[in-house]
Amino acid sequence: MKIGIIGTGNMGTILIQALIESNSVKASDITITNRTLEKANRLKAQYPNLHVASSANDIAKNCEFIFICVKPIQFYPLLKEINESLNKEKVLISITSPISTEELEGAVSCQVARVIPSITNRALSGCSLITVGKRISKENEKMLVELLEGFSQPIYIEEENTRVASDIVSCGPAFLSYLLQCFINAAVRQTLITKEQATELTSEMLIGLGKLIEKNVYSLETLQEKVNVKGGITGMGLQVLEDEVGDMFDLLFKETHKKYEEDRKEITEQFFSRS
Repeated sequence: MKIGIIGTGNMGTILIQALIESNSVKASDITITNRTLEKANRLKAQYPNLHVASSANDIAKNCEFIFICVKPIQFYPLLKEINESLNKEKVLISITSPISTEELEGAVSCQVARVIPSITNRALSGCSLITVGKRISKENEKMLVELLEGFSQPIYIEEENTRVASDIVSCGPAFLSYLLQCFINAAVRQTLITKEQATELTSEMLIGLGKLIEKNVYSLETLQEKVNVKGGITGMGLQVLEDEVGDMFDLLFKETHKKYEEDRKEITEQFFSRS
């Protein structure tokens, strides 16, 4: 299988690294390109067997599975550019949430799918979100899922849950990292612990927490019950969180969905006002 990746920004790079380091695909079976070829060539220096194409059209012509890893606003012009190089046997895969598989199918002649990765995939862990178009063959869908299983847990999502699922899986690591950094900084401000030691302790705690969840030792609710001894220190801390968190996460999801709708409006105008 020949894999093409158009766009080597943060998520495109993570996808390339995950594919190669999980042994899902040989580097020699991957061709990449980017508007700034210097970025693509830096990845080739890291993985010498990678191929670098001079244009998106070269990838569309020569690859079977084509991942599009560009910003949403750049999507439609790129699809117009490469559509003549596509055919019904190829599979085009978007990694951006605001563009539906239905819109993709209306813009190109090939099979389509959408895969939303996570930064956790860089550690060959976490999940990836998948939605497939109506034209994709069962064989190609199976191949795509098997490809994703090499470095993630693929989870199918409905169109109406795309944004919230992306908030949890793709944006979630950044949100939780911010909260943990606040946790560490407060510990440093309020006590004599160093930032280095607080960071080490928090990191190890987080890794251990992840393993408890992974091994189904405790659910999130049960874990709180096990740590929270009645009348103890943990309970006092949890009470502060209960009092202070309020509707913070409700506001978070409202804002991400507001931005999503703004992006959707702009993209819809591109896809449906075409001549």
